[in-house]
Amino acid sequence: MRPEDPVARAAADVTGLYTRHAALWDRVRGADLRVEAGWMARFMDLLPPAGRVLDLGCGTGQPLGARLLGEGFEVTGVDASAPAIERARERFPAGTWICADMRGLALAATYDGLLAWDSLFHLTAADQEAFFSVLGAHAAPGAVLMFTSGPDAGTVLGEFGGDPLHHASLSPAEYRRRLSAEGFDVLEFRPEDPDCGGHTVWLARRRLG
Repeated sequence: MRPEDPVARAAADVTGLYTRHAALWDRVRGADLRVEAGWMARFMDLLPPAGRVLDLGCGTGQPLGARLLGEGFEVTGVDASAPAIERARERFPAGTWICADMRGLALAATYDGLLAWDSLFHLTAADQEAFFSVLGAHAAPGAVLMFTSGPDAGTVLGEFGGDPLHHASLSPAEYRRRLSAEGFDVLEFRPEDPDCGGHTVWLARRRLG
């Protein structure tokens, strides 16, 4: 893509956008978990008691990280927005909050659950393809993975805080291929779930062997 391409500019600016507008996002997102409650319940039901969860693109830690901590899980949250991570650390000191680009993450640890809710789809398609090796490197045998994507391959520019916000998706077949290559079996795939505000949701589990 050419440097002046608006899609390329928006893709390169995702971290900058969430850094500039961290306070606005915090207000808009709030602590309401009603939309995601059903899927979060399914995710947590598959985790061992007090299991370790890696929340990728955790934002300010609410509402998802807060819910996991409240249910007794050990939470490590990762986000590239420094102001968002600062808010998470202040509000939820029981969690571990890391300011980092999740694309290059290498924590030398594995987790019982991995969550990438409304975060993976901000990466370019190429970065998403590469990111599945990061997921595999941090998933313990039997680990549960839940993430959101688009319903099919494509790129869309949204808007937040007056700035363009990049979204991209692979095709369902490509997500399945990438998951299988990292040892994950798809448990459920729900495109544009009407019970979850139109989110397209994936739930998968790492094979034990």
